[in-house]
Amino acid sequence: MAANGLPETMKAVVVHGPHDYRLEQVPVPKAHAGELVLKVEACGICAGDVKTWQGAARFWGGNGQPKYVKEPVIPGHEFLGRVAAVGEGVNDFAIGDRLIAEQIVPCGHCRFCFRGQYWMCERHDVYGFQDNVNGGMAEYMRIPAESMPYVHRVPDALPLETAVLIEPFSCSMHTVIRADVQIGDVVVLSGCGPLGLGMIGPLLQRGPSALIALDLKESRLELAQKFGATHVYNPRDVDVVSTVKEMTEGYGADIYIEATGAPASVIQGLDVLRRLGRFVEMSVFGEPTTVDWSIISDTKELDVLGVHLSPYCYPLVINGLTNGTIPSQGVVTHQFPLDDFLEGFETMATARDNAIKVILRP
Repeated sequence: MAANGLPETMKAVVVHGPHDYRLEQVPVPKAHAGELVLKVEACGICAGDVKTWQGAARFWGGNGQPKYVKEPVIPGHEFLGRVAAVGEGVNDFAIGDRLIAEQIVPCGHCRFCFRGQYWMCERHDVYGFQDNVNGGMAEYMRIPAESMPYVHRVPDALPLETAVLIEPFSCSMHTVIRADVQIGDVVVLSGCGPLGLGMIGPLLQRGPSALIALDLKESRLELAQKFGATHVYNPRDVDVVSTVKEMTEGYGADIYIEATGAPASVIQGLDVLRRLGRFVEMSVFGEPTTVDWSIISDTKELDVLGVHLSPYCYPLVINGLTNGTIPSQGVVTHQFPLDDFLEGFETMATARDNAIKVILRP
C-alpha cells in the first residue's frame, strides 16, 4: 500500500494494437500538483472504442488519415468515479467527491483553446487514445491539470446506469444544439443507439412537429418511441424517403441527423431532406463514404454540419438526467466486470442480445 492509501498496482485494459487488448497489472497513477486520481465507478464502451479495437483507419492511420492512437494506452472516455487522491494546490475537490471529466484534455495554448473552442484543440488529446491521458477502463485514472477546468460534479443520488451516460448524452446535446431545430420542424433522426436515444429528450424540447426515429433494430425503435419519438420506422421495412415526403406534402424533412456511421444512412439523408434543409453528421465512420455532392449544392443547397464532442453541454445533461427531462432508462443494457472486457467489446460490436450501451465496472 502506497503512502496515500492507494494500492501500488491495479488492473487495467491496455491497448497494444487492433484486436490486441490485454488485461494487465499496471502502476496506480499518482496525483501530482494540480491533479486528481479517481477510483473509477464505471466506464462505457463507445462505438469509437469498438472501431479502434477493430482497427479502423480513422484511429490507426490509412486511407489518407494519420494515426491517432498512441499505444500502449488504457482506453475509455465514458467514465465517472470518486476522488481517491488530491494533488497539491487542488482546493475545489475532496476525497470521495463523485466526478466526471469531459473527454478531451485540451492544451490551453492553441488558437482554438484561446478562442474558447477547446473541444477542437489542435493537440487534441482524448482520454483513452493517447498514452499521456489514460482512460477509464481501469480501477483508477489520473485527471491531469489541463483537464481540471472541465471536471463536473455528479450527484450522489444519480443511479450509475444513468450517470455513466453523461458523456455520450453530452455529445447528443451538442448535436441538438448544432441542428438548431425550430418549432414546427420535421426532424429525422437516423440511428437509435446511445447517441441517438440521448438526442430525443433535447430534440422534443425544441418543439418539432414530428420526430421520426430510424433504426434497423426493433428493440431500439421501441425505446425511441417510449422516449417520445412521434414516428419510428425500420428502413428495411419502410421506404423512408417516400414516407417522409408523404408526411410533408412532397417537400421532405427540414433536418436530418445522421447518428449511425453507415454510408447508406448518409445517402438516405440527402434524399429525404427538402431543399434548403439541414444535414447534421454525428458519427464515426469505419470507411470512407461516397455521395453525389451535386445534391448538396446544385439540387438542394443544403446546410451540412459536423458535430464533434460536447462543449459546454455536461452541466445541461447532468441537470436533465437529474430532473428527468432527458429520458435514459433502458439505454444501459449490459454490465461486465473489467476481467470480462473482451466479452463487453464483442457484445457492443455485434449488438448481441439487443445490446445498446455496454459498460465495464472495475
